[in-house]
Amino acid sequence: MLDELKALVCALNKALPREGLVTMTSGNVSGRDPASGLVAIKPSGVSFDALTPEEIVIVDLAGNVVAGARKPSVDTATHLVVYRARPDVNGMVHTHSNYATAFAAVGKPIPAVLTAIADEFGGPIPCGPYCQIGEEQIGEAIVAHIGNGPAILLQNHGVFTVGPTPQTALKAAVMCEDVAKTVYFALQLGDPIPIPAEEVARANRRYAEKYGQ
Repeated sequence: MLDELKALVCALNKALPREGLVTMTSGNVSGRDPASGLVAIKPSGVSFDALTPEEIVIVDLAGNVVAGARKPSVDTATHLVVYRARPDVNGMVHTHSNYATAFAAVGKPIPAVLTAIADEFGGPIPCGPYCQIGEEQIGEAIVAHIGNGPAILLQNHGVFTVGPTPQTALKAAVMCEDVAKTVYFALQLGDPIPIPAEEVARANRRYAEKYGQ
């Protein structure tokens, strides 16, 4: 069932440690099949090295396991809340990447002080409230606070990114950590200079319309 999606989600999960976004078994990638609405997600507690496409779990939007012998990620309820609320989202990533999560630890957004933030995120990367892990509260906070961008921090927790595909959600997670690192270094030097909101909007629009093939 959904062999191509399982292979893709497996490969993107394996990219998380390669990109330096996770340690041990923390973090996950999921993807939704637009035709069926079914979601492929990493199994709980399985190491990224050992992960195979056959171990990716398929669940429906109510959280019922449709295929797979493993238990799905403990973050499954979070992902499903977002998928149910956002039909435009077909990929989601969760990490505890160091620099971005440092901003989450102090409850601060990542300000729009770099053109890369304007391009990729269209504004500051917001920080949502603290939520208990394992239930739907996190997903509800993501939906309520993420705005139009592809990334959000949750206070005391970590990073969540979304996209029209699992690949775009992973790109947002990689970019979120990269810009968080740069902004952290900038804060050691002084006060980063904000980019005016109208210029952020212009840059984001240009990036969406003209970047790439």
